[in-house]
Amino acid sequence: MYPLADVPVLQMSMPTHDPDRLLDLGCRLQGLRHEGVLIIGSGYLTHGLPHLTREVFQGLAPAPAWSTEFDHWAAEAIERRDIDTLANYRRAPGMPYAHPTVEHFTPLFVTMGATLDESAPVHTEIDDFSMGLAKRSFQVA
Repeated sequence: MYPLADVPVLQMSMPTHDPDRLLDLGCRLQGLRHEGVLIIGSGYLTHGLPHLTREVFQGLAPAPAWSTEFDHWAAEAIERRDIDTLANYRRAPGMPYAHPTVEHFTPLFVTMGATLDESAPVHTEIDDFSMGLAKRSFQVA
């Protein structure tokens, strides 16, 4: 195990938000995983900051329905590796509140494209909300 300070990190710009192109980009990164490179797609699973009330933001009220519905929809599609459903995210429950802009959701497609074994199970590592936003994180083989 390497100390955190010794782990090289490279941030990549998102060249597009098109799911097909991002999946293809992820597929092209698969070879890096054979070299021990960890590929992370970051961003909260919901990111509708403009639509949060003060009470939700302060943790005094539950997550709004648009956030929980989008999270549930995405969690099921991710677990099934249902790329077609995920690619049609604009039709997901809770949109457009869950993602007024999509730059926090579309990195998911790079990560899914970089998966080495499409039959490997998806493990949810974090299944929680913060300030009303879903911060679901998952790991794939």
